[in-house]
Amino acid sequence: MPGDAAADVALMERPATTELRRLDGDGVATVVDWAAGEGWDPGLHDAVAFRTADPEGFLGAFVGEELGGAVSAVRYGAGLGFIGLFIVRPPFRRLLLGVRLGRAALERLEGRCIGTDGVPAQQRQYERLGGFRTAWRTVRCRGLVPPASGAAARGLDVVPAAAIPFVDLAEYDAAHFGARRDAFLHAWTRLPGHRAVVALRGPAPGAAPVACGFGVLRACREGTRIGPLFADDAAVAEVLFARLTVAGGDVTLDTPETNPHAVALARRHGLRPVFETARMYRGGDPGLPVERIYGITSFELG
Repeated sequence: MPGDAAADVALMERPATTELRRLDGDGVATVVDWAAGEGWDPGLHDAVAFRTADPEGFLGAFVGEELGGAVSAVRYGAGLGFIGLFIVRPPFRRLLLGVRLGRAALERLEGRCIGTDGVPAQQRQYERLGGFRTAWRTVRCRGLVPPASGAAARGLDVVPAAAIPFVDLAEYDAAHFGARRDAFLHAWTRLPGHRAVVALRGPAPGAAPVACGFGVLRACREGTRIGPLFADDAAVAEVLFARLTVAGGDVTLDTPETNPHAVALARRHGLRPVFETARMYRGGDPGLPVERIYGITSFELG
């Protein structure tokens, strides 16, 4: 990373003074760029939606005036939090910035059920030092998907997310995420390069259509990514996947391994595992309906 060698020399020449501060929009954008450098391949406009979720929830560790590390500790509703974007640049790792950032993130979310996505190398440490427990393994799958017809199955209608009342969308999303996240969701479904669709099941006579699936595809630094992909059953998930990938191309989907239908969906469309994380929780498992989660929203914010 440019500047790392100079930072290394500076740290050897003088004692380091570190301070934790909240990150502004530019700071969040910088950390998202770091995530791209780590191979996480964030979306082109992720920084906007991330900060919208909780403007106070992004912490940076500054060495002098230089940003050396960061973490997100985002609050959702009254009882859920999520830790992500946990990165310390290599020249600053001997300063224990990660320890300070981790403690600050846990303190900010104290009293809540806290989720995170841990890479294999860090999972034991999260268990031992943070009290996290693994809920399921998430496998990132990626591949080239050919253009599809995007036709809906019988009895289903697929519409843009903006075509249904936002309250209905937010409630369906919350049932699968574990909390309302209205500000984030509003941005996530409307940003440039984001395509958000909802599957509606034909109503009973005299009743309104009922949401039975929700998915978003966004443009990333490399290709596109689907997240979230929530569906009442495998048939609905298949329809949403086809509608989102109608143009084909390089597609990534982060699938909970404990949902065999999600794993089969990825395999059926030629997506292959590229790496994995563990969805972990501290303060109890929120009991999400994993059988209806075909793709998580993001590794960074849950």
